[in-house]
This record gives sequence, C-alpha cells and structure tokens, in this order.
Amino acid sequence: MSGRRRIEGYAIVSADGMIADSHAVMPDALKNEADQRFFERALDHVDVVVHGRHSHEGQPNSARRRRVTLTRSVGAIAPDSDNPKGVLWNPAGASFDEACAALGLADGLVAIIGGPVVFSLFLDIGYDRFCLSRSGKVALPGGLPIFAEGPPGRSPEDALRRSGLEPEPERTLDAANAVSLVCWRRKASA
Repeated sequence: MSGRRRIEGYAIVSADGMIADSHAVMPDALKNEADQRFFERALDHVDVVVHGRHSHEGQPNSARRRRVTLTRSVGAIAPDSDNPKGVLWNPAGASFDEACAALGLADGLVAIIGGPVVFSLFLDIGYDRFCLSRSGKVALPGGLPIFAEGPPGRSPEDALRRSGLEPEPERTLDAANAVSLVCWRRKASA
C-alpha cells in the first residue's frame, strides 16, 4: 500500500476468469448493466483512476476524473496531451508515488481498472480492496486473464488471496445473467 492512499481494483471477469477474448477485446457479452452501475457509482468517489493504454471506463463522468495511464511511450512521467487531468506513467522510470505527485495527489482513493499488466503491477504495490465481478454465463476460452503473471490456470481469487486479501460475502448483481460480486479486503494486521 502506498502512503495514505487507498488502492482499490475493479474488474469483471468471465466464468473462466478472463477480462477479454482471445483478441484482447472485452466482448459485449461480458458487459453487464448492473455491474456497470456498481462500477460507475464506485468511480464517482475516487480521486484518481489508473489504467493501461487500452483500458478505459467509458462513464458519463470520465472526463472529470484525474487519471494515470501506464505506457512505455514515455521515460518516466509526462503530461497526457489527450487529457488535461491526466499523466502518462512508465513504472520502469518512476514510482507510483511520483506519478501521483505529478497530479497533486498526496492521499485519497485510487481506482485501478485494468488491463492485466496494470492489475498485476498493483498486486505488488498493494491493493487495499479489489471488487471482482464474475459473469457466470460467459466463457472466453483462450481469452486474456485478469492478471498478466502467474501460472496458467491460476484463478483471479488465488492471486488476490496470495497478495494478502480476503473475500467479503458474495453479492448478486444480476441473478438472470448470473453476475456476482465479491470485494476482497486487505487482511487486518494481527
């Protein structure tokens, strides 16, 4: 965990734990209205959104949010010419703290929204909470797993557990489409 910032991840995966199909595209079948409402409400309360070049939230308030976009196209940190409220960040050249400082963010709530390299990076930085939705009727064989690293077949839940998070009770977001939500929290210190 970084400083006084709280880091939360948000993702929806298929029944087989994928966030995109074999072409690295999130299919419409994985998009769910109830999950989108949950996601939008959550993002309306964050101080900054973090994602990779191909991820975005596409919400009505998206343009109002500060954001950090991970990319290898800059050496460290640079202004985002496409977004006056954003910076481009290369983790190989600068720390996450430095990226946040470039946005004037000393503390607050950070939302990590993907893709796999970004989700994996923050497993190491440290999530305080990760809200994982699962669409039980959608399968994406050969698709893109949520976390870029780890042994094949490792579930998202295994990765979250191994990074020190524990699950809260499962909630149903959309019974007709078998969409559920489990938020994982950092284990309390003993």
